[in-house]
Amino acid sequence: MLYQIHEWQRAILGPLSHYAEASAKMFSDLTSPLSHLPGAPRLAAGYELLHRLGKEYEKPSFNLSQVNAHGQEIAVIERVVLEKPFCQLRRFKRFSDDPVVIEKLKNDPVVLVVAPLSGHHATLLRDTVRTLLHDHKVFITDWVDARMVPTSEGPFHLDDYVAYIEEFIRHIGAERLHVISVCQPTVPVLAAVSLMAARGEQTPLTMTMMGGPIEPRSNPTGVNNLATTRPLSWFKGNVIHTVPANYPGSGREVYPGFLQHAGFIAMNPGRHLNSHWDFYENLLRGDQDDAEAHRKFYDEYNAVLDMPAEYYLDTISTVFQQFLLPRGLWDVKGERVRPEAITSTALFTIEGELDDIAGIGQTEAAHDLCSGIPADRRAHRVVEGAGHYGTFSGRRWRESVYPQVRDFIRQFGQVAK
Repeated sequence: MLYQIHEWQRAILGPLSHYAEASAKMFSDLTSPLSHLPGAPRLAAGYELLHRLGKEYEKPSFNLSQVNAHGQEIAVIERVVLEKPFCQLRRFKRFSDDPVVIEKLKNDPVVLVVAPLSGHHATLLRDTVRTLLHDHKVFITDWVDARMVPTSEGPFHLDDYVAYIEEFIRHIGAERLHVISVCQPTVPVLAAVSLMAARGEQTPLTMTMMGGPIEPRSNPTGVNNLATTRPLSWFKGNVIHTVPANYPGSGREVYPGFLQHAGFIAMNPGRHLNSHWDFYENLLRGDQDDAEAHRKFYDEYNAVLDMPAEYYLDTISTVFQQFLLPRGLWDVKGERVRPEAITSTALFTIEGELDDIAGIGQTEAAHDLCSGIPADRRAHRVVEGAGHYGTFSGRRWRESVYPQVRDFIRQFGQVAK
């Protein structure tokens, strides 16, 4: 019922948001007589703020049409190379007409970026992908909004997530692949590679894990505490709802995006309130650069997706309540996850000093689990002054973290002998 109430609210706010958008333009466009009225700038700023608070935020595009690679600006074409009911494997293919550059592009390492299925769209990693494209062939997991997946496609569990990662690795080719997982997927990625190694399959050349809950008992954050202080029945009863009839996934049980978004805001309400007030004042001052930066950030931050209920509840139980991975007790479709079986894949873990989602030590714990990887094929980095997002996006990522990731990939670009 809550989901249906949200849809009714959205139906009411939609026209009001469009009215506010039109009014903001009428009071700000210099060709409009209304823009010359006393107080017009305040009205325009207020209406735009109202528009942005009430509008529907659709999934943004990656918008990566060109990139600088090997000293040239070259075109980038985005395409889906493998489509599953709950995920699309996307590739960003770079093109050049310079024979020298073409040859260099062919020799660049291949990277699979495993994006989180935890509320935001994979486009949250746009800066990650853009930076990687300078020196790599890049694929990414683009998870589908569960409300858009018909119930005829069946449920989607954490085990299915692991199976998807295995399939994507095989599709691209493990023998040439470097995997980067950001936040939540560090756990299923480690499981997928562990299972492949235990079966004797080829595993990726490297795994780079960034800010993930491998061992949530290490320096628990507010996210960890919420999961451990509530029984699984509480999550089932309070955050799981049914997709209403106006979506293809009608009848599917999900953790709705709008509830996840409310949780994101609740973690730092003062910061978001100040950000919106600053946006209003920037509009009054005519500071369009800062105003546009605000729009871009919240266009991404406010765009959320529904998660399949089965997957969400599995994650809460397996990762954050029973700690099955670090305890060595996790079975995926009848197979025990044994990270110690990994021997040839190099491991790089990265944590943010100020990460309030995955605390210090939670990602580094992968080294203890992956005891079969020689010490000289493992590395760890704590990014000073970085929060959760700073490890994979923004200035610190581009100038400090990425060069180390790039060098690690090149250092272990061949299968261990």
